[in-house]
Amino acid sequence: MSSYSERARAILPGGVNSPVRAWNGVGGEPVPIAAARGARVVDAEGRELIDLVASWGPAILGHGHPEVIAAVQEAAARGLSFGATTEAEVELAELIRDRYAPAERVRLVSTGTEATMTAIRLARAATGREVIVKFAGCYHGHSDALLVAAGSGLATAGVPDSAGVTRGAAQDTLVLPYGDEAALTDAFAEHGSRIAAVITEAAPCNMGVVRPPVGFNRLIATLCRNEGAVMILDEVLTGFRAGPAGWWGVERAHDLEAGLDPWTPDLVTFGKVIGGGMPVAAIGGRRDLMEQLAPLGPVYQAGTLSGNPVAVAAGIATMGLLDQAAHERLAALADATVTGVSEALSRHGIVHAVGRAGTLFSIFLGLSEPPATFDEVSTQDTAQFARLFHALRDAGISLPPSAYEAWFLTAAHTAADVEAIVAAVDAWAATEAA
Repeated sequence: MSSYSERARAILPGGVNSPVRAWNGVGGEPVPIAAARGARVVDAEGRELIDLVASWGPAILGHGHPEVIAAVQEAAARGLSFGATTEAEVELAELIRDRYAPAERVRLVSTGTEATMTAIRLARAATGREVIVKFAGCYHGHSDALLVAAGSGLATAGVPDSAGVTRGAAQDTLVLPYGDEAALTDAFAEHGSRIAAVITEAAPCNMGVVRPPVGFNRLIATLCRNEGAVMILDEVLTGFRAGPAGWWGVERAHDLEAGLDPWTPDLVTFGKVIGGGMPVAAIGGRRDLMEQLAPLGPVYQAGTLSGNPVAVAAGIATMGLLDQAAHERLAALADATVTGVSEALSRHGIVHAVGRAGTLFSIFLGLSEPPATFDEVSTQDTAQFARLFHALRDAGISLPPSAYEAWFLTAAHTAADVEAIVAAVDAWAATEAA
């Protein structure tokens, strides 16, 4: 164990401040990151690596973009926190609304967990109901009601999925198989008058990237509308990354092409990209729902650092730079990486499948078809992924340390970076197949 690991484990539970950083899914001791710039990170040992973590999504322009850093420095020079509203908060909220039409009103918070927790409170207040429906494999932060595993039946009360979560907190959460239209329809048939909300990742990215079945999000929206429930669309990860208007925007474009009326979520949660690497998240949605938040309405939510001026400055700069050209570049990079990696694996007979949602993607080793459910995701070869992770790291590529995560590209990656990633995968696959 390195001296860093010894120090970390002596003061931080597990040596980390967020579990996935511990490398439990791949084995070995994580090396701390000392710096990052563009598409690369530099670890504490001075080693430079092409980064496919991108701070788990926020670094969409690349690390340390000069204009974002300048905006943060200028904001910090004016003061770190005021405990009062600033014009910059309004500007960031307007940028979100202008790109994501369902966000008629926006409330800024600091974390995705705060955003989803608040959305659920709003839904319960607006409907006077208590039951929340979520899907196995989707992650919405670590608030008690959402750390729930499936019960014994498809539409039974959940059970706590974490120590410290009471059965009381879990009993009003129904957990269904993701993408199962029959299970969702049956849940509304049995519990419709009790369901306050259905919360779903716009496109699941926390069990690896799983593309939603065609029409599944539309069905959720329709059932919620017909039964008086609230549809909460979690775009914390996909928002402004899967596409210019998140995954909702991707599906909206497809619906319009097909001559369908686009479906619309009632509430949406954002994070990651809207902070550009700083702690910013948000709830957006229908005006009548959002205006039930205090001080206008009876739903209390507060945060001393919500809309922090330095964090908001990073978000404004990032959103301003994230134009159509940046999105097109990300899409082209994703296409090239997915194609190159998949061809390299196939060339050496490595069984795999690609999960893709917009510019987000995952490589599932050991699966021949893209998974559609968490049960299917769970059959991937995680031991083989661990070997890929360490081989790529030895080759100068930093992958997310879990088989259940997306691979994140940035606008700072280059064609040469993609070639290096593909070459490293090809070399590993040749060795793995030998």
